[in-house]
Amino acid sequence: MAETLIDLSRRHRLLLFTKGEPEEQRLKVRRSGLEDQFERVVVTKEKDVAGYRDLIRAHRIDVDRAWMVGNSPRSDIIPALEAGLHAVYIPHEHTWRLEQAEVPAQDGRLLTLTSFRQLRDHF
Repeated sequence: MAETLIDLSRRHRLLLFTKGEPEEQRLKVRRSGLEDQFERVVVTKEKDVAGYRDLIRAHRIDVDRAWMVGNSPRSDIIPALEAGLHAVYIPHEHTWRLEQAEVPAQDGRLLTLTSFRQLRDHF
């Protein structure tokens, strides 16, 4: 994952959007050693459509060019698409059962990959 993030951060603006207790989430990112690959780490109470719209507005994200990458249909993919972003869905066998949902078909706005590393081939 680190190699892919380093490569992508050289060519793209990367924001990390996560939910949870702010200090705990920031500490996790710091401990990962990947904090420098992100322009900003944004922690929210909920990753829902309103949260994504706030993120888009606050960080002046161009929805025609921006892609959200995640493994959770419920918190990552569906609300990001509904907020107007493109999405990259990377299914993971250990995604929490309550985060599972049917991912709706999208014309050109949804890309499904089998590994995080494949992002380098597309972006």
